[in-house]
Amino acid sequence: MSVDQMVCHLSDAYRVALGEMAVSPATGLFQRTVMKWAALKLPMPWPHGAPTRPEIEQGSGGTPPTEFERDRTELLDWHARFCDTEGRLTVAHPIFGSMTAEEWLRWGYLHTDHHLRQFGRYACLPIFV
Repeated sequence: MSVDQMVCHLSDAYRVALGEMAVSPATGLFQRTVMKWAALKLPMPWPHGAPTRPEIEQGSGGTPPTEFERDRTELLDWHARFCDTEGRLTVAHPIFGSMTAEEWLRWGYLHTDHHLRQFGRYACLPIFV
């Protein structure tokens, strides 16, 4: 995944969280309990190479990059909308199932951090400035 693709992937993920993009579910008891708890509560980075839903996977069904500055601006808009939901995140996560607003916000932070670490978190900081 390139930086441009990562920016589009993060935008797609925020669209899913806000209920503005549908993805296929891939959840079961293990994913909704143990995996969700580990991903959201354990103080460790998420592993690289974890599969995502095909609808938001770059090179598959995800939104392809266009012009970087436009894509970056769009990501910042989706990020702001996601952070400004005031607990109105009611969509089920495609893997973790039902989540509270606090869990969604934790997921948003961890998912973004996971991808920024792929390219050097501080090297990517200008994306959010």
